[in-house]
Amino acid sequence: METLDVRIMGREFRVACTQEEKPLLLRAVNIVETKMTGIRDTGKIVGVDKIAVMAALQIAHESLSGGNPGHPALGLDIEALERKIESIEQMISAVAQPEPQTLKAQNLF
Repeated sequence: METLDVRIMGREFRVACTQEEKPLLLRAVNIVETKMTGIRDTGKIVGVDKIAVMAALQIAHESLSGGNPGHPALGLDIEALERKIESIEQMISAVAQPEPQTLKAQNLF
């Protein structure tokens, strides 16, 4: 297991993954970054936590409905997705605290 530092909406996150998981993790980071910055740029939703939840909902909906051909619903493990969303929300909550906290590597993928 190795750690990978990623940046989403200007915030650093350290996640643990295997070498084999790294390419998919980087693709996932790109998807999340694209969704979150797109939502932020509309100006309709304020707050990183709300933006993260909306992005997660959009990604899940696209995966379930097949609305995004690049990310089909086939083989999607809903329970694993829910656990990952919960882990991401916990990381965002830790970052949103008034005092800076160090995020420890979490095995999200």
